[in-house]
Amino acid sequence: MISNSAKNRLLICFSWTSALVLATGFACILGFLFVQGLPAFKAGLIFGDSPVLDALLLKRQVFGGLFPAMVGTVFLVILSMVMALPLGLSTGIWLSEYAPPGLKGGLSFIMDILAGIPSIVVGLFGFSITIFLHHYYNGRIFPCLLISAVSLAFLVLPYIVKTTQGALESLPLPVRLTALSLGASKLENIIYVLLPSALSDIISGIILAVGRCAEDTAVIMLTGVVATAGIPKSLFSNFEALPFYIYYIASEYADHSELIKGYGAALILLLICTGLFMLAHGIKYWIDGKVRFRP
Repeated sequence: MISNSAKNRLLICFSWTSALVLATGFACILGFLFVQGLPAFKAGLIFGDSPVLDALLLKRQVFGGLFPAMVGTVFLVILSMVMALPLGLSTGIWLSEYAPPGLKGGLSFIMDILAGIPSIVVGLFGFSITIFLHHYYNGRIFPCLLISAVSLAFLVLPYIVKTTQGALESLPLPVRLTALSLGASKLENIIYVLLPSALSDIISGIILAVGRCAEDTAVIMLTGVVATAGIPKSLFSNFEALPFYIYYIASEYADHSELIKGYGAALILLLICTGLFMLAHGIKYWIDGKVRFRP
């Protein structure tokens, strides 16, 4: 028989080994991207032959640079999250605090199924909506930024719902009952006690949703992204996005220099995701401060 102390040592050894393997693999991927992509990191990678100031002020269209794809990616992520967050948070709160037990179990199971749907299926769903709207509005609706954002919002909605529901349901019973015992209403308890207490876990789910919106290719490939669309002029315009650009270059590059630009685009996408994650953490800390020092 193996003693409990030996089991604990084996478990600790396995945990550290797994963590080391994961960290090593992540470091190797990052190192490979930096080694391959840094040679392409020049102003021309982003702005092509256009003057930087003219490109930033939208006075001149950028050809051969990644600036339109960067702008399209940011627009796509922001628009998707604007649509997904209110519905996802409110649905998660309702499932956790208001839903009857029988209905709650059924809807939670449906959300689990939706969270496992492949992105290509969501892309086909968005493409079907585009075809329907195209015929219904006599050919005036085409694949565009809005339909891509709606499709991505649908893709990440189950993550936000399940994260919000799980974060609220995992709170200790004393935290859930203290404000109610002091006379607070159920809504006041949710707004002033439960949501601030579960904020860290909810933000973690939102960060995962942001990353999913920024990196997905299958959905946008079927619903509006175009390799040379430029900066979108409206919600109903085609757009460029970094994930599609990376896919396009990796599958159809003509020479090594184009492939290096693909690695540079991957680095830029990684930096944009990091910036969005830092913004989400900044909002979290700001809300924590407001709640903690509320008079």
